[in-house]
Amino acid sequence: MRFPVVLLMRAGRAGFICAALAAALAHAAAPAPVDIEVMTSPELKARLAAGATTVLVPIGGTEQNGPHMVLGKHNVRAHVLADEIARRLGNAVVAPVIAYVPEGSINPPAAHMRFTGTISIPDSTFESLLESTARSFKQHGFHDVFFLGDHGGYQKSEQRVADKLNREWAKDPACRVHALLEYYDVTQTAFVDTLRKKGYSPAEIGTHAGLNDTALTLAVDKSLVRADVLAQGAQLDAAHGVHGDPRRATAEVGQLGVQEIVNTSVAAIQRATALKR
Repeated sequence: MRFPVVLLMRAGRAGFICAALAAALAHAAAPAPVDIEVMTSPELKARLAAGATTVLVPIGGTEQNGPHMVLGKHNVRAHVLADEIARRLGNAVVAPVIAYVPEGSINPPAAHMRFTGTISIPDSTFESLLESTARSFKQHGFHDVFFLGDHGGYQKSEQRVADKLNREWAKDPACRVHALLEYYDVTQTAFVDTLRKKGYSPAEIGTHAGLNDTALTLAVDKSLVRADVLAQGAQLDAAHGVHGDPRRATAEVGQLGVQEIVNTSVAAIQRATALKR
């Protein structure tokens, strides 16, 4: 059967309209972005004026994570989790990830610097970076700046910077700085307890690149973990930067930790921002 050209043209226009409408609805349904690096300056200014006065500063690190996990594990994890926390809060945006952090002596190499790819900066440089970041956000009118550190080595630096700026701004409390230590602490306490209850031993859970660390990373992005290396089980020891046994790590187990991190962080931020200035 042959259809008149006019009918085909109408059908084509109808299809185009339907496609355009579907695209518009999908765009309208998409959540507003929380990462400031994908916003224009006027867009961020509008978000701030609309009440998004909290900014989260995710801090990662570039370090060895054994033969089975990528060097940027902390950076990806901090970014993904900060985004989820911001979405849950509803009045927060997320700064770019800080990927350069203290990782030990460079020469002679110590700690993670003994392994190829690790990048380290001095504590003083790191703290200066955090301080300038917070000062920038205060200048733009943000009320609360939260440091979210995914790595244990610089938690005290976060607190020192927050304390320093809050003392300085005590008579002008338009902005406060917070070291959200709960974000990291939960991975060393509540999540570890959860893993033990599920039958994992302390030797498996480990402290770096072990089951705890690997499961969290799998839950965030499976591509960050080399499944073939885990399956082989070779070189997963302290001599190769692994403290723990990651072989039984799964994304499903890691998701339990993700939820604990997000829930704990959201509650801590809400408590902190509710306090009177």
